[in-house]
Amino acid sequence: MRLRYAMVCSSNQNRSMEAHFILKREGFDVSSYGTGTHVKLPGPSLREPNVYEFGTPYKQMYEELRRKDPELYKRNGILPMLKRNLGVKTAPQRWQENIADGQFDVVFTFEEKVFDMVAEDLHTRDHILLKPVLVINLEVKDNHEEASIGARQTLTLCQELEATDRWEDVIDDVISTFEQRHRRKVVYTISFY
Repeated sequence: MRLRYAMVCSSNQNRSMEAHFILKREGFDVSSYGTGTHVKLPGPSLREPNVYEFGTPYKQMYEELRRKDPELYKRNGILPMLKRNLGVKTAPQRWQENIADGQFDVVFTFEEKVFDMVAEDLHTRDHILLKPVLVINLEVKDNHEEASIGARQTLTLCQELEATDRWEDVIDDVISTFEQRHRRKVVYTISFY
């Protein structure tokens, strides 16, 4: 694979990690991030989320939630999700703190507000290299089933981008074909490093 990808959601837990897992398994050069100020996982009620700092190891989250209420967190899919995550990387990372990770060719987001935050962050960075980066938003509900569907569709789009000589020349056609085939609206923009 010749392109470098980033998957970004709010907490670097579900949507971005499912896509990271699938793309990594398929041999893509991929990283993942969140844009939130904290990592939030569902708790016993909507008003009682489990809140962690970015950089807190997935293993630590898994162990804490397993001790708190193993039945609840198994039933709502959080423990299996964290187990998958710790097989992909050590801890959630924050997009806004990723400069040391280098440049990406393509960044996927899975929510409009995350797309806006990534685009704004790229816009405020120094554009020294003038290297283009494609930012694509594929709107995906934040649940396990939709994350799985979204990750497979992200893989399809990545495979289509890999099959081109220069994505810059064909991105409109690639997106249009994808939208027609999957009956999904995709938003994208081009920024620079």
